[in-house]
Amino acid sequence: MKSGARLAAAVTVLTEISARHRPAALALADWGKASRFAGSGDRAAVGNLVYDVLRRRGSIAARMGAATPRALVLGAAGRALGLDAEAIAAAADGSKHALTPLTEAERIALQNSEPPSAQELMADVPSWIVPLLQPVLGDRLPDEVAALSERAPVDVRANTLKATRKQVLADLEKLGPDETRYSPLGVRFSAPEGAGRTPNVEAEPAHGKGWFEVQDQGSQIAALLVDARPGQEVLDLCAGAGGKTLALAAAMKGEGRIIAHDSDKTRLRPIFERLQRSGAKNVDVLAASDTDTLSGMTGRFDRVVIDAPCTGSGTWRRRPDAKWRLKPRNLEQRQKEQREVLAQAAPLVKSGGRLVYITCSLLPAENTDQITAFLAANTDFSLIPYGEVWREVLPGTPPASSDGRTDTLVLTPAQHGTDGFFVAILARNA
Repeated sequence: MKSGARLAAAVTVLTEISARHRPAALALADWGKASRFAGSGDRAAVGNLVYDVLRRRGSIAARMGAATPRALVLGAAGRALGLDAEAIAAAADGSKHALTPLTEAERIALQNSEPPSAQELMADVPSWIVPLLQPVLGDRLPDEVAALSERAPVDVRANTLKATRKQVLADLEKLGPDETRYSPLGVRFSAPEGAGRTPNVEAEPAHGKGWFEVQDQGSQIAALLVDARPGQEVLDLCAGAGGKTLALAAAMKGEGRIIAHDSDKTRLRPIFERLQRSGAKNVDVLAASDTDTLSGMTGRFDRVVIDAPCTGSGTWRRRPDAKWRLKPRNLEQRQKEQREVLAQAAPLVKSGGRLVYITCSLLPAENTDQITAFLAANTDFSLIPYGEVWREVLPGTPPASSDGRTDTLVLTPAQHGTDGFFVAILARNA
């Protein structure tokens, strides 16, 4: 496909997303099935273009003076495909598979090389979210919004049950890996530029052998801060596909017991293949419907981990269409679910044990507000400052939390180079 056809294809996909309110991944998959002529490079380029539009929809619309799929694709094409204004104009030549020629207004907009203003950057998140992020990010808000609107790197965690980080780095050397900044287990592949493709690390033999799992550095840090130790009993209450479960199993060196549970059997389904590949032998998966067994485990666990259902605002680099679908009622529903899972988890922690509450959200309503309310209702719990645990389980000086607090930790893309994460470590008083 020529550049003009790629631009036109992206307009088609974005029109489908906008008109039918479809997730981007599904719209792109359907386009790919209907476009057998498109090679892997074409599919990657169109995908990059669509996702870059969704990441920076507001600032691109402000720059182009319109929010139509055509205007957004033209405005994103420079960075997404590595084209200058002249190349974009040449690609939109009105031929059979290309866009119609540019208007004079479009040409002028594309020649504007000034960086986006702070006001333009702030348009890349829903307007109702901005005042909710302000208390956390303060003066850094425009920079963090900009970082949330960039492509994300691919991070993997070396599975120490089977390999070291050094071995993973050596095995994947041809893909250009780097060590992660904070996690001693992490390997990073930088986000591609232009029409470049993210390496498909899961196609590598080392992944099939269980040497590593794809996991953002922020998620790796959260799992390490659980401080799960060999011989302990651990409950991963919202295990989902099992990313943190696998990390906990490796931290425990296969000793002790982990129970992985999730209320959604669909989310839990992938955990079985991942456990088999990882070599973890100390994990029992509790069916989504088996809540009676959980209720009979009062006061049993050394660690209870809540990877809480949340808005996912910290992961908007990876799922940019989700931010435009998010509504206040969705946040209210997630808050209700968080309160319920905290109430479910508290009795399961043994005296002297810990409850670790994690979200991939940057919103205080899902993070510090929930912990404040929980502590007010559960006076037998208290916060352990994250820095104390960091010094025991992670190398280096603990980084500052993005919200300035010293008890709980907020990780962000601009400040820490991770997805957005929140971690609170609570001890049940002996």
